[in-house]
Amino acid sequence: MSRNAMGTLFVGGALTLTLAALAYPSMLGLDTVSSAQDRVISQTQWGPLTEGDRDFVVKVRAAGLWEYPVGQIGVSKGTAKEVVTASNHLIDGHAALDTTCRKIAPMLNITLPNVASPQQVGFVNQLTADPKGTQFDSDFANILRVTHGSIFNTIAKVRSTTKNSLVRQLADQANATVLDHITVMENTGMVNFDQALFTQTTPPKLPSDQLTPPAAQPGEPMVVLTPPPTATTTPPTIKQ
Repeated sequence: MSRNAMGTLFVGGALTLTLAALAYPSMLGLDTVSSAQDRVISQTQWGPLTEGDRDFVVKVRAAGLWEYPVGQIGVSKGTAKEVVTASNHLIDGHAALDTTCRKIAPMLNITLPNVASPQQVGFVNQLTADPKGTQFDSDFANILRVTHGSIFNTIAKVRSTTKNSLVRQLADQANATVLDHITVMENTGMVNFDQALFTQTTPPKLPSDQLTPPAAQPGEPMVVLTPPPTATTTPPTIKQ
């Protein structure tokens, strides 16, 4: 598939990106949510927790629930060595972020999902269905570059505005991880920057049920993204 043809598919069809999914609703399992991201929902010993703070913790968890398996797919299906390298970075980075999310979520009384949103699951299915070769490598690099490029600004906003120290620590870790993932995707040499920037600034409008991960059921075991044996990223010690 040519770069131009890939770009058209990327914007218009099966690979409609998850930018809107990154605007993940604040409350899992509720039909209505507040649109006031700065509304304080609880006072904690680590500082006030806002709608936006809780939203961010859930976004980081949801991102790992689809990017971690995509990394595993890339390790086995990637044909360019740069794609395999990027895949290993996804597994490593999201396992570490997930460790932090699972630690701070109960401290802040945040319910985490166990499954990514339907749209995010669709990306996993798309890359699973791609034939091994240049099409997979290109789709992989472009999907992940756009999604990481989109969340990057959100992390900066959260880091600069949150009054909750646990959320700040997660934002610090997420900032370093996402920048690393942006870089390794660009290092593949396969990123169509025109299409990536267009998609980042023109997010698709999708129904909310496609963008919201299902709430974990009471008593359901927590899904754990296990660090690889060769992990090089260590989750930070949470300062309480």
